[in-house]
Amino acid sequence: MLLVAWDQVQFWQSSRLDTDVLALLPPDEHQPIINTVARKLTDENGRQIVVLVGAPDWDQTRAAATRFRAEMTQHSDVLAPSSVTAASLEEAMAFYIPARAGLLTPAQRDWLGQASANALGDAALMRLYQPTGPRLTDWHADPLGLWQDWWLSRAAESNVRPRDGELWLSAQGREWVLVLFDSKAGTFAVSGATPISNALQAARQAAAHDEGQTQVIAAGVPLYAEAAAAQANDEMSTIGIGSMLAVLLLVWLAFRALRPIVLVGLSLVAGCAVALSVTALIFPKVHLLTLVFGSSLVGVAEDYGFHYFSARQGKGEADRYRVLEALLPGLLLALGTSVLAYLALGIAPFPGLQQMAVFSATGLLAAFLTVVCWFPWMDRGPLHQTTFAARVANNLQRWPRLQATRNWLVFGLCLGGLTLAGLVQLRSQDDIRQLYSAPAQLLAEQVQINELLGQPSPAQFFLVRGDSAQQLLQHEEALGARLTPLVQRGVLGGYRAVSDWLPSRAMQERNAELVRRAEQQAWSAVTRATGQMATQAAPPHAALDAETWLASPASKAIRGQWLGDMDGQSYSLVMLRGVQQSNLAEIEAAGDGLTGVQWVNRTAQISDLIARYRDVMLGYLLAGYTGVLLLLLWRFRRQAWRALMPTILGTLMTLSIFGWIGEPIQLFTVLALLLLLGMGVDYGIFLLEHPGDGSAWVAVALAGVSTLLSFGLLGLSATPALRAFGLTMLIGEISIWILTPFFRPTAPTTQPHGH
Repeated sequence: MLLVAWDQVQFWQSSRLDTDVLALLPPDEHQPIINTVARKLTDENGRQIVVLVGAPDWDQTRAAATRFRAEMTQHSDVLAPSSVTAASLEEAMAFYIPARAGLLTPAQRDWLGQASANALGDAALMRLYQPTGPRLTDWHADPLGLWQDWWLSRAAESNVRPRDGELWLSAQGREWVLVLFDSKAGTFAVSGATPISNALQAARQAAAHDEGQTQVIAAGVPLYAEAAAAQANDEMSTIGIGSMLAVLLLVWLAFRALRPIVLVGLSLVAGCAVALSVTALIFPKVHLLTLVFGSSLVGVAEDYGFHYFSARQGKGEADRYRVLEALLPGLLLALGTSVLAYLALGIAPFPGLQQMAVFSATGLLAAFLTVVCWFPWMDRGPLHQTTFAARVANNLQRWPRLQATRNWLVFGLCLGGLTLAGLVQLRSQDDIRQLYSAPAQLLAEQVQINELLGQPSPAQFFLVRGDSAQQLLQHEEALGARLTPLVQRGVLGGYRAVSDWLPSRAMQERNAELVRRAEQQAWSAVTRATGQMATQAAPPHAALDAETWLASPASKAIRGQWLGDMDGQSYSLVMLRGVQQSNLAEIEAAGDGLTGVQWVNRTAQISDLIARYRDVMLGYLLAGYTGVLLLLLWRFRRQAWRALMPTILGTLMTLSIFGWIGEPIQLFTVLALLLLLGMGVDYGIFLLEHPGDGSAWVAVALAGVSTLLSFGLLGLSATPALRAFGLTMLIGEISIWILTPFFRPTAPTTQPHGH
């Protein structure tokens, strides 16, 4: 325990807490590269925060953006301005000029390949005689306007434009300035501190000096991570501290002495500390949801202390070792079933569930060892029987027992009919969104920013691979040829591909040849039409390569889609805009038959994975019932059914209630049922181990109430998955706890309380 205490200090001073919800999910064992790609996407965008400052008038917007930036300089230790600014466009244009002839859009390529010499000459003459407007080059350098149109096509990938040194867009009745920041904050502390949100809130207030006309919206992965950390802090306080206070109150009511409170509290602290240390030793990072789930361990780990002090009441100090010796068989059997139930959570390859399983199983074992090793040694002095405990103990004798009578048969048939009617109404839900619980305002601002900026969806994209960088770009270009018609037909809003900014070398050569021939024909036509021989400027063409492009400012806007080398191949992403659910099948079909192109729908894939493991865990649940039954048969022989039947009926009743109230079952519902198996059987085990012993019923009653409190509080979690888990445990625990005394065996003799 001294080593654990030292480890706890080290852990809370380190940065080993994880807030990424994707870290809870399993890697796709059939397509492991997808998991790597998803992680790279998260890492690429994991530090950026996007801010839009908007006002009805451009001057107001610029002034508000200036105030916003001025306030943010006071928080430079948290957020730093991004390197992507309006000046980045000028740097990118300068980089591309030597390679201008090799850069064409698909539409330009089609036009140059089909246009006649006269059509090319007419286009050049029209540009020559057009009134002077904003141009990137003079007419002699680009008579067909190919360079300018290529940049307009690149600009169409985003709604943002440079204006007065700012990144600007106009939409929703406002003029907006785009401001980008990179988070400098490390791991978000479980203390609940929100430095990024606080900094942004201060800057919002500084920007809004015009009676509500200015609007500031922000989005980014760091904001979600910080909100998750703050939420986890609140929930750990509610669930963990609330459970512990409730448990200690129960101990006081039952035993009316300080010593049981201190020792039971000690077992809880020891269990949680050991659980965290072992989890941190096995896993590189501990997820915040593991801590939230683990805080409900308080409602289970105190059971062993309850049993010890319930049996210890009314006995002398010298009897404490005999009390423990008599309890050990039942305690060991209960520990075994509970630990097996928790470890069953870790069978599925969900890193989050594996963490929760290790945390809970080691926490229970540590609490058990604390009771066995420390309680008799530290429990000195008498422990008098209390009125509360005596009343609970005597209540067992008045509790009805199940008997083979007509009334019980009618009651059973009615209850069975209601249960069956509820079961047939059950439905399932396996949506990845059950793992998310971001604040509503944060989600609303994210949606608004996506609409304003026209950002691509991170959920659906094409993964492209090649044996080399050049082959990869060629595969992208083949996919682009399929996607362009979908954009023209409105099936797809648009797409972003690295090959649009960095064509393959073969494509650059074809483009350069098209441009050279087209401009020669245009010059000849202009000469015939005007009667004057103009000096022709040869279009510049210096082939771009991936290494030079990646190192240049020109790649900033799309560098995150270039994944580089993985497993000996080069990978990139083609991101999509304006994806509609109804068009997913047609968009997916665009990649059919193309070498090195793979459609990825992360939302559907993860939801399918969750559904698949829900079915797998249902199988494990049935196997668990079989294993527990064999264990009970080994210990109790023909009486074993009495310990297992309350859990079976309680589980069926819980599912029936879900059917009646319309609550869908999901993976976390099945996981809670697994846990119910391990914990619910414990109650029957102790009533079988000590038939007619009131002290055993006192311990079971206290354990049931404390478990209800802990998992009932888990039902208050803002995370839908944990809330479903808590609701299942709450209803199941109540059902099993009420049913267990009905199945108790007849006491061999009338025994006084405490015997």
